[in-house]
Amino acid sequence: MDLDLRKLRYFAAVAEHRHFGRAAEQLYIAQPVLSRQIRALEQELGCALLIRTTRSVQLTPAGEQLCEEARGVFATVDAAVRRVHEIDRGVERLVVAFAPGLRVSEAVRAYAATHPDVEIEVLQLHWWEQDAPLRDGRAHVGYLRRPFDDTGLRTIAIGTEPKVACLPATHPLARRRALTMADLDGETIMNAQARRTSSLEEKFELIALGEGIALVPRSVARSYSWPDLVYVPVTDMVPVETCVVVPQDRRERRVLDFVAVAAQTLREQPARLAAVD
Repeated sequence: MDLDLRKLRYFAAVAEHRHFGRAAEQLYIAQPVLSRQIRALEQELGCALLIRTTRSVQLTPAGEQLCEEARGVFATVDAAVRRVHEIDRGVERLVVAFAPGLRVSEAVRAYAATHPDVEIEVLQLHWWEQDAPLRDGRAHVGYLRRPFDDTGLRTIAIGTEPKVACLPATHPLARRRALTMADLDGETIMNAQARRTSSLEEKFELIALGEGIALVPRSVARSYSWPDLVYVPVTDMVPVETCVVVPQDRRERRVLDFVAVAAQTLREQPARLAAVD
């Protein structure tokens, strides 16, 4: 079957607002038209996407999955349209994605010094998405932390960094100079499996409220200083590996040149950061 992109955008608006009226206002269409389009989409897919009541709209499990898939579809389509326009205008462009807490600016500056004609953009990733922008076309190169699915990707190891425990300042373990994983037995660890949050800021707010703790890379702790949170080293955790990552089918010269510059520059970065600490 052919999936109608317009109907999918209509569904995404309803999923975002959980309300037909507000979604219709955002889309500048009449609510009855929107309702008919969503029902048509459900008929085409052969499954219910929404649970409708007089006061609210909820997603079915199939609707939740489609909502997740739609983000990737829209990103891929938007990236394709952007690339078409760039080719038409003769623009060379490079998008570099980076995980929260990691610093890519030095590599960008070093590359820009020898490639002044390339337009460079940086894309900070959500903590849970990792390699997705490399696969859907939003980014050409990524500076990521493992774990991620490296199928179809070329990875260049840069280094490792330890993880620390992020605790509420009032937590009994917050005054310890170091912890082990055994010290954290019985604690609620906030991760993507236990509770997905839309941002690190939301995650840290929940930790500050006592909803749980988190194990985060040290660079994230450096970048997010909150008065209600304490970061304590965990001595027996395996460090996380950082990598420069590029899709295997990327062969553009500007991309390969950036990978080479980034690999050298970012390997030198930890020593400079350690000297500042």
